[in-house]
Amino acid sequence: MTAHDSPSAVVQRQLDAYNARDVDALLATYAPDARQFEHPGKLIASGAAEMRERMTQRFAEPNLHARLMQRVVMGNIVIDHEEVTRNFADGTGTVDMVAIYQVVDGKIASASVQVSNKRLHPAPSATPSRPEP
Repeated sequence: MTAHDSPSAVVQRQLDAYNARDVDALLATYAPDARQFEHPGKLIASGAAEMRERMTQRFAEPNLHARLMQRVVMGNIVIDHEEVTRNFADGTGTVDMVAIYQVVDGKIASASVQVSNKRLHPAPSATPSRPEP
């Protein structure tokens, strides 16, 4: 295994592709039959076609961005704690996310995510008008 194929490097490429909203680069980090779960075991996408559809919808969000807070690597398991900015029905905000990736042969075989602590950003205040002289 080269450093380029290390579990940490594969997951970092996935995160970079996510932030670039590059669905092809993101899918290149996953095995063709990879599965994504909402922790602990709710299947949310299976295989490249389902992941493409899910991520294409997500990448349409104008404020989407994931900021890595902490990464732990244990063999072929990578655990990321991220703060993710999203566009929700009730406004723009952030959530905390923990993602557990299993990397096999240089590709993500499975990913399990847990999201919590939704925080909406304050709505922009109207600029006060200046009184006319």
